[in-house]
Amino acid sequence: MITNRFPALPLPIILLLFICIGCHKKSPADPAEFAPVPVSERIDPGFIDEASGIADSKANPGYLWVEQDSGNPNDIILLSYAGQFIKKINIRSAVNRDWEDMAVSNGPIAGTNYVYLADIGDNNKIYSEYTIYRFPEPLVNTDTISVYDKIRFQYPDGPHDAEAMLVDQSSKDIYIVTKQDAVSRIYKLIYPQNTGAINMAVYSGSLSFNGVVSAASSVEGDELLLKTYSSLYYWKKNSNENIEQALYKDPVMLAYQPEPQGEALCFANDNTGFYTLSERPSVVSSVNLNFYERK
Repeated sequence: MITNRFPALPLPIILLLFICIGCHKKSPADPAEFAPVPVSERIDPGFIDEASGIADSKANPGYLWVEQDSGNPNDIILLSYAGQFIKKINIRSAVNRDWEDMAVSNGPIAGTNYVYLADIGDNNKIYSEYTIYRFPEPLVNTDTISVYDKIRFQYPDGPHDAEAMLVDQSSKDIYIVTKQDAVSRIYKLIYPQNTGAINMAVYSGSLSFNGVVSAASSVEGDELLLKTYSSLYYWKKNSNENIEQALYKDPVMLAYQPEPQGEALCFANDNTGFYTLSERPSVVSSVNLNFYERK
């Protein structure tokens, strides 16, 4: 039986009630405002041709860390905001099977910034386990990283190809977002991650789209970006939400200038915008470091 939700009131009062209810409905959050066209700095070819991850350096202001994917040395590269190659730092004995994303975030020691390198690519879905390397962020005069954590993990449902990673700065949980599934799936490595045994990732939900190739969290952890080859998705994260809860909400689509093979993305530490960087296919003479300024 359907019952009346309102007592027998005069029609004008009922209408007034509906009007008041409408007045108290929350309006949608305003979308983030970033410039639709980036400021671009040319990267000289031959130094960084297969960028797969990028992160703004906290230990070296004015510089960005860049990693390259499979087939490249186990190095991270320091790049200036002007797109100038500065140096390479070797991660001794680490394996670059397919490094696909990176981040600078909190870690085991309070007050220390850590670099996270995600060896999570698996185009053919053939690997039984994956690795995230974690170490304190080096200074510019460092040549080699010899001590680091290896966070090995498996998925609970078999191999996945992934190219995107987020680190929750509060909980220090690590999130992996897959690329090739019908919709991109979200998995979590709960802190403290075991560095002496294989961790089992926890399935934490899925997105409404697939093809995610990079992810980024703002320095305060209150903004998230995910990128496909053709689109940029933005979320505002509330202080009482973790990353998976924030990603359950509908994203805001941001303006994006297509790149040849754009796979790297990060926020600027000063909160003034975000960077993107592309791999350089053989048919392209050079690529650009792009900065989308916040309006």
